[in-house]
Amino acid sequence: MARRDFFHDNIKDALIKDGWLITDDPLDLTIGEVELLADLGAERMIAAERDNEKIAVEIKSFEGQSPVSEFHKAIGQYENYRLSLEELEPDRRIWLAIPDNAWQQFFQRSFIQKAIKRFEIEIIVFNTETNTITSWIK
Repeated sequence: MARRDFFHDNIKDALIKDGWLITDDPLDLTIGEVELLADLGAERMIAAERDNEKIAVEIKSFEGQSPVSEFHKAIGQYENYRLSLEELEPDRRIWLAIPDNAWQQFFQRSFIQKAIKRFEIEIIVFNTETNTITSWIK
């Protein structure tokens, strides 16, 4: 099993506080002989629709020496997980979870914003001190 991200428990707690049920830790998205594991799978009941909303979450801290390298890796994983979900669970959406300081300090850069739009990356921004979700960005 891959090493958990530094903020794994923070976002897990934040999702639970936000009304999500953690269903998988990690979420197995293996296709054939290609092992893929997203950090979390979660779902919650949508009262108006009487249906479940399902998400897969990939957590990245962006605490390393090179946020650009981490961003490259995150995009690759995000795209691979999205492709896997199309086949395995087309009703589940993939989200990239990042701490609010990474959102403020790195993700506001013009090039990064262009990449987010181009690749249609959906982002959960969370506070690492309060373990709360501050934004869902589509």
